[in-house]
Amino acid sequence: MPSASSAVSDSSRPVPSSLWRDGDFRRLWVGQTASQLGEHACLLVLPLFAVLTLDAGAGQLGVLRAVGQAPILLLSLFVGAWVDRWRTRTVMVLTDVGRTLALGVAALAGLLGWLGLPALLVVAFTVGGLSVFFDVAYQASVVRLVKRDQLVRGNSALEGSRSAAQIGGPALGGALVSLLSAPIAAASGALFFALSFLSIRRIRRRESVPERSERPPRIWRRIHEGLRFVVSDTSLRTVCLASAAFQFSFAAMMTVYLLFLPRELHLSGTAVGLSLAATGPGALLGSLLAARLPSRFGHGTVLVSAAALGDGAFLCVPALHRSSVVTVPALLAVNFVFGTGGQLVTVTVMAVRQAVTPDGMQGRAAATITFVGMGLTPLGSLLGGFLAEEWGLRTSLLVTAAGMMLSPVLMALSPLARLGRALPALAGGAADPRSPEC
Repeated sequence: MPSASSAVSDSSRPVPSSLWRDGDFRRLWVGQTASQLGEHACLLVLPLFAVLTLDAGAGQLGVLRAVGQAPILLLSLFVGAWVDRWRTRTVMVLTDVGRTLALGVAALAGLLGWLGLPALLVVAFTVGGLSVFFDVAYQASVVRLVKRDQLVRGNSALEGSRSAAQIGGPALGGALVSLLSAPIAAASGALFFALSFLSIRRIRRRESVPERSERPPRIWRRIHEGLRFVVSDTSLRTVCLASAAFQFSFAAMMTVYLLFLPRELHLSGTAVGLSLAATGPGALLGSLLAARLPSRFGHGTVLVSAAALGDGAFLCVPALHRSSVVTVPALLAVNFVFGTGGQLVTVTVMAVRQAVTPDGMQGRAAATITFVGMGLTPLGSLLGGFLAEEWGLRTSLLVTAAGMMLSPVLMALSPLARLGRALPALAGGAADPRSPEC
């Protein structure tokens, strides 16, 4: 439960009816945008550098992506239990500092000619680990800054910032690798994390965090509480299973995809970056639609239909060929549709999860879902590399894209598909600590 002083602080500074009039929310939005821009640039810079400069094979690329995703599996549950006991602003600021330093060192190593595959593995793991802290903290911060009836709008705004990052990040990363060098591309990511630090550190509102006891429960007990809470709720349990199916298949597909575009379709690094950047405008549209469609058609209907549309778009990619004049436009369309559907699902799922989760459980619930949903992504990346070597790029891309369709099927067969226009109540009938009645 929140401490008395925190509760007084929150009630004395109510969130304005318009989120954009709230200076602290604007600072969080700016910091989130900069952080996601740096993160999405790095997600393309490191693999492209390995493929185009180090001539990495499918297996090596799979290992690189798996190493960058491994912190999700190794750290998520511990991070969730830890974040619930700390102010999210502090966590986000420290992780931004860490990622800035990691990429700054990588840029220096690259300029000195030391940025080989081993160094890339170290950088990928470090940035990935710190990003786990940041992502869990920013999701918990939304609940501590805004009221329950503003969750969808708040998440829509923040996911819109992630959409902007998806527009600029891949395009910037691909262009810098192709036109300049990987060290400069890494340095650009460091600058974005530094900007995020400067913005988030200016947040002034005192957060409502659970009061610490003299003898806090052991970390494993707190992790178990988060796991038990998620498993006991039907909606959250379904989100975990559907997310796991999607993220595993998506990780495998992306490993093949990042090889398919430059080697099968012979696209340059800039073209690859621009193609992936098309996800951004689609995600921006998805963020705008997510603020309206669930309340009009129902949260369950939006979740299932958006997932089926977005994930199914990638089934068209294996049919593309280098000589076709529609290749690049088709890739732009596929990524746009995927971004729209994916963002609709992300915003809607986040609002549902936050609505049914008590305030003191937000970090652990987010981390548990991240752990279950994305914990298998390292294995997915390794599988993608293995399939690409054994079956060829085109066949592997079709198989892994088809695997992504398991996610909307799982949601359609569950009670999650029957969620109505209103957000569900807090699990167990708990009161919302941000409501006026509390």
